[in-house]
Amino acid sequence: MEEEKKEEEQEGQKEQEKPGKKPFPTNIVIICILALCLVGGGLFVWKGGILSRLKGDDSAQTPAPEMENKKPDIGPIYSLETFIVNLLGGRGKNYLKVKIDLELDNPKVTEEINRRLPQFRDAILTMLSNKTHEDIKTLEGKYQLREEIISMLNQYLSSGKIKNVFFTDFIVQ
Repeated sequence: MEEEKKEEEQEGQKEQEKPGKKPFPTNIVIICILALCLVGGGLFVWKGGILSRLKGDDSAQTPAPEMENKKPDIGPIYSLETFIVNLLGGRGKNYLKVKIDLELDNPKVTEEINRRLPQFRDAILTMLSNKTHEDIKTLEGKYQLREEIISMLNQYLSSGKIKNVFFTDFIVQ
């Protein structure tokens, strides 16, 4: 038995002495991963502006004036009287009651609208009475109606244009 133990010890020493088989260097892999994490964290802190906030530098917190989201001011508003029309189809049972406000691009357009008010009312009444309940019951239908009114009324104007149409009262029955 002693001989067997000696043989096993000699074989174990021979395996350790083999020059072709070296253990995998796990220490180097762990060091590389830690270095990559440190570099990534540093880039995150630098790009995110966290470092300047920690230092108390206010220039990084205040956005540049050109980067601020400024909402455009609303133009002059011209309110039209309420329109009540029978809708197409439905044998006169469906009607639309709508109050329309027009957003203008400049105040000079107000004078021109006052001169052309009968034209505007006629065009809007004709357009609305040619709509069905299905045309205007959805949100998309209301947006389409808004665009149609804008394009139609802008054809009559020469001193400016209508930028937007607001429905301040919209009842379909």
